[in-house]
Amino acid sequence: MDDRDAMRLAIACAHSVEGRTAPRPPVGAVVVRDGEIVGKGATSPPYGPHAEVYALNEAGERARGADLYVTLEPCCVTIHTPPCTSAIIEAGIRRVVIGSLDPNPLVCEQGIAQLRAAGIEVTIGVAAGETDEIIRPFATFVRRQRPYVTAKWAMTLDGKLATGSGDAYWISGPEARRWVHNLRDRVDAILVGAGTIRADNPLLTVRLAPGERIYARTPRKQPLRVILSSKGMLPVQSRLLQAGLADGTCVIVGEDCPTEQQQWLRASGIEVVQVVSDEDGKPNLAAALAILAQRGLMHVLIEGGKGVLGSAFDLQLIDHIAAFVAPKVVGGDTAPSPLGGQGLAAMKDARQLHNMNIQVLGSDVLIEGEL
Repeated sequence: MDDRDAMRLAIACAHSVEGRTAPRPPVGAVVVRDGEIVGKGATSPPYGPHAEVYALNEAGERARGADLYVTLEPCCVTIHTPPCTSAIIEAGIRRVVIGSLDPNPLVCEQGIAQLRAAGIEVTIGVAAGETDEIIRPFATFVRRQRPYVTAKWAMTLDGKLATGSGDAYWISGPEARRWVHNLRDRVDAILVGAGTIRADNPLLTVRLAPGERIYARTPRKQPLRVILSSKGMLPVQSRLLQAGLADGTCVIVGEDCPTEQQQWLRASGIEVVQVVSDEDGKPNLAAALAILAQRGLMHVLIEGGKGVLGSAFDLQLIDHIAAFVAPKVVGGDTAPSPLGGQGLAAMKDARQLHNMNIQVLGSDVLIEGEL
């Protein structure tokens, strides 16, 4: 077993807890001795053991003289739990292989320095492209004090989210929708505008049969459902207002939301949070994301509509885009496109996707990348 093979196992462990560790990063670790996996682990929800501790505990005495593979630089400070560097040193690990440096300035490169000072060999950057992708939400969270934002939409070949009458069922096929549910399964919150609630009456839940998961993940609650609504005016028949879904749904309202409307929402079991309004009288999206960050949420998925997506683009709050293009054409001047807002005046200023991935899912094409 070479370094990349062992790191891929650690990466699989990290994927198993994506969306389940906030405000901690999802990390995977494996202990290898004489070519055999003797321990593995992944980050627990706050505030249980880190991945390295799980792997070392499983390995026991077999960790002495072994190699530890970990997707993220081991922590060297006490934040709710003791430093992982101390556990690694005490276990007698011979060599530590690391995927990504920790973006937290309290840890970055200092964990490595502690290990090397203890005489442990350290190798950095194995499968770093894959491990960097896993920790991007955490990196944005610690560096910018806001969640990492993924914007997702499905559109026709002529760039429409729906027909002129508002009909959008279904633009994409079952393979694309399954991919989206896997995306939902690794985020902390799903955010939409009130217009999407009125037009689509969505559930905003993860719905995957056991065999449909791209990665086997540990059980958890559904992601937080977040609705932006200036005055909290949502249809009474909205599915998110019903028992079973109201709990776990948050409506973020603007400054002008009537008190009685907030009381009505709370009586339905909905959590209501009031933020400052933007110049259009709508809840300020940056303020809304700041509140979610204060709760420790690291990854927010924005699923629409065009007003919310356009606002996120104008405010430069989108970090990652996942766009599905279906081989369909509907036309129409009034049919909505994905991004509203002000937009950009010159094509030379258009923002380019990086770290792109393009794949065909059924009859649809997925284009995703970092913005």
